[in-house]
Amino acid sequence: MHPSLHPAPPFLHQQPHTPRPALPSPPSCPHLSAASAFHLSTLNSFRAQKHYGRGLTIAEFKCKLELVVGSPASCMDLELYTSDDKFVMKLDSDEALLGSYPIDDGCRIHVIDRSGARVGEYEDVSRVEKYEMSATDYEKRPDSVRSFLKRSKVGKFNEEEMLKKEAEQEQKLTEEKAQAEAISVGARCEVRVSGQPNKRGTVMFVGLAEFKPGYWIGIKYDEPLGKNDGSVNGKQYFECQPKYGAFVKPQYVTVGDFPEEDYGLDDEM
Repeated sequence: MHPSLHPAPPFLHQQPHTPRPALPSPPSCPHLSAASAFHLSTLNSFRAQKHYGRGLTIAEFKCKLELVVGSPASCMDLELYTSDDKFVMKLDSDEALLGSYPIDDGCRIHVIDRSGARVGEYEDVSRVEKYEMSATDYEKRPDSVRSFLKRSKVGKFNEEEMLKKEAEQEQKLTEEKAQAEAISVGARCEVRVSGQPNKRGTVMFVGLAEFKPGYWIGIKYDEPLGKNDGSVNGKQYFECQPKYGAFVKPQYVTVGDFPEEDYGLDDEM
């Protein structure tokens, strides 16, 4: 049979039990083959596709469903419906084989839970009551990660190490400030970064910026070798064409007599 002609696989749907009127004569539904695929669903629309052989007894089938939908096998009632949602019959004989019922791939099996629980009720973890500890109580616990870090003097709990890092950052900022003060807006410059070609341009900005700590030099390159148009995160620090602007740390900027390089563009007609 052509793949597009296969009927839609059946699925399971579960909800709390509600009495259903018996229909006078069940519509016929072809028997399933050696194995059939069922779509299972729970209260919170969880779906999974499983394959079950027709040689399973209804009791064995319920045990397999228990692992999927979470309802106890002993508390399940199964009802069979056609593909157009018409009631066929109850699957109420635990000793009977699944293949002995008129089940086809287009049919639906309806699972009723008689345990009183609602399948899928706690799949939404927001509905589960949680224990929350206050910051004060957590601080008092001797077995917490925070207590361990304090005892071991790791990271921010190592006061000596933190003071050392602060001193290093202050020293670096002082050095950057001195380097930045030696660079003037409007000066010609050359940017020299290890592993990259030297790039020439004009200094357009000198100072602290919001996008990262420290002092930065804003440069308008002579060629489109930059990363921006003089703005970062929506803030405009200077004006230039897109891809002509860049921000560089002061130690990589050398100011001096750096005329625009001649790339030989005027030698061609």
